[in-house]
Amino acid sequence: MQACGLIVEYNPFHNGHVYHIQASREASGADCLIAVMSGSFLQRGEPAIIDKFHRAKAALSAGVDIVLELPYLYAVQSSDLFARGSVHTLNAVGVSSICFGSESGNISHFTKSYDIFKQEQSVYKTTLHEKLNQGLAFPEASRLAYQSIGLTTSEMNLAKPNNILGFSYVKTILDHKLPIDPLTITRTKSGYHDKRITDSIASATSIRNELIKEQSISDTADSALPEVTVNQLKAYQQQAALWHSWEHYFNLLHYRVMTMSQEELADIHGVDEGLEYRIKKSAQDVSSFHEWMNSIKTKRYTWTRLQRIFTHVLTNTKKTDADYIKNASSVPYVRLLGMTKTGQKYLNSCKKEMDVPLISSIIGITNPTLSIEEKASRAYYSILPAQKKKPFHHQELQPPVMV
Repeated sequence: MQACGLIVEYNPFHNGHVYHIQASREASGADCLIAVMSGSFLQRGEPAIIDKFHRAKAALSAGVDIVLELPYLYAVQSSDLFARGSVHTLNAVGVSSICFGSESGNISHFTKSYDIFKQEQSVYKTTLHEKLNQGLAFPEASRLAYQSIGLTTSEMNLAKPNNILGFSYVKTILDHKLPIDPLTITRTKSGYHDKRITDSIASATSIRNELIKEQSISDTADSALPEVTVNQLKAYQQQAALWHSWEHYFNLLHYRVMTMSQEELADIHGVDEGLEYRIKKSAQDVSSFHEWMNSIKTKRYTWTRLQRIFTHVLTNTKKTDADYIKNASSVPYVRLLGMTKTGQKYLNSCKKEMDVPLISSIIGITNPTLSIEEKASRAYYSILPAQKKKPFHHQELQPPVMV
């Protein structure tokens, strides 16, 4: 059996993801589609609107055959580390291709850009450091560094969010000489950061905004969601009494920061350059998460960077915890969240050849990275009413979802 990998967050699973599944199956000719998905917290430093198991059920009901969890230490990171964890997870289960959506839509643009990048890497690094030293945020500094070596052209624009992620996937594959064919499809209709739903294929950002604002599935949101997601959103809201957003975590986050010392805060992953002083000082005068973010956001400290830092504060993830992944050449394990019968058949055929453990239950397993994952899950569910928490904590110990 041939498998194609998808790198996803499904926050929530929407009509654009249905298109991605169908197009990936067609482009790859694969018998099995394997998605590696962020768990409780996401790449941009946000809590998932519903938990990973309900998101996995939606994906499995809509055409994905296996859903794997991307470890927290890779999930809440910049594009390069996010890509490294995702691609190595998919490589561990033997995918022959990875298909991603991009603004470019042409894989040759990515491979040509990789060749240019390798030839001009020293120029890129020099420019990047110059721009960072000038006080620019990493995304803007990186854009200008790519521009300096000709990689922000109309043919291949590495200022576009999906192109940036896609380039990181291709770079990981080629840098590590992995036996994986990168494939890409054109992202359709909506932009990655669009804030309003204007079509049946809309950005996840616009859908989340609508859901959180209404606290129900309006006709507008419904038009951009497949029925399987509507069902899972309703089921989670009924069980948990909410859909997750950062405002739900404000009181807990505020308490954490106010009771930490400057030294403890400085030890948190991502807190650099004296940022602990700015965070501590601002905490004294804010009454909401949004207000807090606006009070400390600058050109250098972007919204996304600060959200990631606050996620690490919430989960007490320290610099020493994150050191492991910086030079790792593979992931420490592969955790299975759910599968179909096709997925089960594929895993039965490949698991004996895997170089890392395949985890279907976390009971009795001791692993530092998995321990951090459990911590992140506890933080994620901490905002639920007391009587609601136990079933979700118990769910973490159960076998994978079968659809």
